[in-house]
Amino acid sequence: MKWRRLNGERIDISIKSAVEKTIIRETEAGHRLKVCIGTDSQVRSGVIEYACVIVFLREKKGGFMFIHNYRQEKEISLKERMINEVAKSVEIAYSLCDLLDKYNVELEVHADINTDPSFKSNTALKEAMGYILGMGFVFKAKPDAFASSHCADKMV
Repeated sequence: MKWRRLNGERIDISIKSAVEKTIIRETEAGHRLKVCIGTDSQVRSGVIEYACVIVFLREKKGGFMFIHNYRQEKEISLKERMINEVAKSVEIAYSLCDLLDKYNVELEVHADINTDPSFKSNTALKEAMGYILGMGFVFKAKPDAFASSHCADKMV
């Protein structure tokens, strides 16, 4: 998986190593961190483009993120796409959770799913919430899911 920073700089080490180095650097600088993971997607010309982000929030000091983009050339329903987004976020969260526990860093998984039933994405809310909570992660949906609905949204 290829990850990059917002400025386009490639991350050439494993994402787990990059996150650990980041946690150590930020902690040594006196920052208290929270990590939020989210994924968003858009369909363009029959291709689904995804962006997954790991957002590092420094308590009262802003934040930054790591980004991973990928594509899928298979036509799927909106509900399946929403579940794919959540699955990717959970996969990343799961791969990092032992590391975040080691350094006592809070973790949230954000889903780009609307809590308002009048929106189409709401059809996947129960499944997504069950999946994320079932894995033991803190779950956030719109309007509180900024990692997916704002950060990842801008990277798709």
